[in-house]
Amino acid sequence: MTTTRTAIVTGAASERGIGMAVADRYAADGWAIVILDLDGERAAHVAAEIGARHGVAHFGTTANVADEASVETARAAVAAEVEAGRLPVVGTLANIAGITSPVPFLETDLALWNTVMAVNATGTYLVTKAFLPPMLEAGFGRIVNMSSVSAQRGGGVFGKVPYSAAKAAILGFTKALAREIADSGVTVNSVTPGAVDTNIRVGTTPELEARIAADIPIGRVASTDEIASVFAFLSSDGASYLQGTNIDINGGSHMH
Repeated sequence: MTTTRTAIVTGAASERGIGMAVADRYAADGWAIVILDLDGERAAHVAAEIGARHGVAHFGTTANVADEASVETARAAVAAEVEAGRLPVVGTLANIAGITSPVPFLETDLALWNTVMAVNATGTYLVTKAFLPPMLEAGFGRIVNMSSVSAQRGGGVFGKVPYSAAKAAILGFTKALAREIADSGVTVNSVTPGAVDTNIRVGTTPELEARIAADIPIGRVASTDEIASVFAFLSSDGASYLQGTNIDINGGSHMH
């Protein structure tokens, strides 16, 4: 399959993760894929697997999204692949890398707060700032940011105060950037999943998982493929008039 644009996905090297499902869906839709992850070796391996499965160009490398120097190194590596003709130009960015914080507020400390904010909110800022310029130059781009229903409900799923605050920051970031560059050809939107069947909810029990599912009107958690379908839509040509929009995908657990 011949591709004309590249999709960059952060945090996509984890098994049963949303990022991996999104990267796979992009590749299935014909995008070349780049996977950025803390584990660079794993990122390269997963990118190669997905690329081979769908017949698209691929690249994976290390990126600590909370570290500006690491993000710049990753940006330069991707730019080199594009300049060498091994990847097409970047057309979409899915900011998915994140961590949760299932810790009651009075048991948190500043180190935890800063870490959760850095990976979720600052990471979205740094990666977007790194990869936005060539999109603006091309007059086309799709940026899709991962928030959470926890930002809308004030927690209540698994992540607590630092996580909910960081994900709420992403919603504000998305709308402000979308407004600032609205006439550029680049769209900026966000996704707010509810509970999803991934490995991120470490330390849960079958009883807690049952309670989480029971709190969802549909009666189950989402699959990673269901979340990936929303990212794919927001990166499609058909989403060209969506700007600063947030799409809820929570099984009815939050309606507004």
